Amino acid sequence: MAREGRTLSVSINRSTAEAYEFLSVPENFLKWASGLGTSLRKAGDDWIVETPEGPATVCFFERNSYGVLDHSVRPSVGPSIYVPLRIVPRGEHCDLVLTLFRQPEMSDEKFAADAEWVMRDLNAAKRLLEAR
Repeated sequence: MAREGRTLSVSINRSTAEAYEFLSVPENFLKWASGLGTSLRKAGDDWIVETPEGPATVCFFERNSYGVLDHSVRPSVGPSIYVPLRIVPRGEHCDLVLTLFRQPEMSDEKFAADAEWVMRDLNAAKRLLEAR
């Protein structure tokens, strides 16, 4: 059965190349993506992030020329969470777009709260990029 998804986005007054250059660096994620965790360290090909539920493994897609910033998060307990994240060109500027999927057993309230958190993070990325 397909899970519900919600696509969230912000417009950023920076070029696609500028946004990608900053956002594609894993170490920069903690500067704007508070929902990811509190610390991030390299572990082989993956990254380990500390979350309130314990450590999780993050696998970032390889750098590419398409604006794809997808990543997956594997909590220490539970299924892996796929996070589609894209930079979409919009003339001289771009949109940052994330699709949030409802996780199994997630209540309506928790899904709505996660969407609000994602919007805060996307807006944080926007503020950081536009201040550069």
